[in-house]
Amino acid sequence: MTKLEQLLTEYCPEKVEYKKIKEVYTRLKGTSITAGKMKEIEHPDGDIRIFAGGKTVINTLEEDIPKANITRVPAVLVQSRGVIDVIYYDKPFTFKNEMWAYTAKNIISVKYLFYVLKNNIPLFREAASGMGSLPQISLTVTEDFVIPVPPLSVQEEIVRILDNFTELTAELTAELTARKMQYEYYKEILMDFATVTQWTTLDTVSEIYDSLHQTPKYSESGYPMIRVVDVKGDEITSEGCLKVNKDVYDVFIKKYCPVENDIVITRVGSYGNIGMIKNTFMCLGQNVALIHPVSYFPEFLFYILQSKNTRKYIESNVKGASQKTLSLAKIKEIPVPVISLEKQKEIAKRVQLFQRICNDISTGLPAEIEARQKQYEYYRDTLLTFKRLEV
Repeated sequence: MTKLEQLLTEYCPEKVEYKKIKEVYTRLKGTSITAGKMKEIEHPDGDIRIFAGGKTVINTLEEDIPKANITRVPAVLVQSRGVIDVIYYDKPFTFKNEMWAYTAKNIISVKYLFYVLKNNIPLFREAASGMGSLPQISLTVTEDFVIPVPPLSVQEEIVRILDNFTELTAELTAELTARKMQYEYYKEILMDFATVTQWTTLDTVSEIYDSLHQTPKYSESGYPMIRVVDVKGDEITSEGCLKVNKDVYDVFIKKYCPVENDIVITRVGSYGNIGMIKNTFMCLGQNVALIHPVSYFPEFLFYILQSKNTRKYIESNVKGASQKTLSLAKIKEIPVPVISLEKQKEIAKRVQLFQRICNDISTGLPAEIEARQKQYEYYRDTLLTFKRLEV
């Protein structure tokens, strides 16, 4: 028998009492403040955090907040507009008065409430779904929400278990992030050609093609079309790409028909993103350009175009105010080092080897994170489900 089962047997052997949140917790009010004022008083070293609608959060100094209503105890903040969610926070904070928060004398009870509300977020979002284009819930949605209120010792054990899951997931996520940073750091070292004396431009080592400036008609099946949103810095496959029929495909490959290991670069909006094609029978959508390596090893050129040096060049050569654009002419002028094909292959192989090592170390991490998250959600639901005591 687990400790939780022992506690349940001892303190609530049959059923658990349910109460409305407003009967158990103290509701806290926020501060009347505008978005403009928040921008004005934001301070990187501020000792007070202000939460606004959506995901807007700033830090500021207390003396800069007009008519501040500061919460200095652990509390659960209800995000009631835009993003419907809850946040547990235990440092001094305030929030726009369109939201509200809950606290209690016992910290464990506050954290317990956080997990209960988090487990019921789908219900709150459903309650907000019919309230216009911007989701919003009213105060009564949480005030009158009925929750199980087991003895404090039971709440404490539930919080301990769920906190452990949360901490473990955070540790695994941090480890995965560190591995990715390590790979990027080593790749940049290999891509540092400060001692190279001879450089050329991208158009001398590859053929470069622009896409058609047309909006296609998509179809349910057919040939994958590569759009700006499909280029994310890694391999491009048909997965996730929208499809076009044969007639549209034939029109869009008149300039050039992409082949495997061709490189794609985005030109408009999310400019400068790089991807490598790993499928045949694909075509280019508008606002992307294609680079077909001729005298350079494709993987080596791919890494060059992802490097910090290339990114700096791109950032200094985009034009436009409302919509940033990287011209085809500037893409052709991207500087690349003149290195023997053998050396290119050697560098690419070393980058791939280190990438594989990092992936081997972190291969299990994403799967482990997902498994822990599912396990956490399962336990959260299980631990917070009690037979109701009718009073």
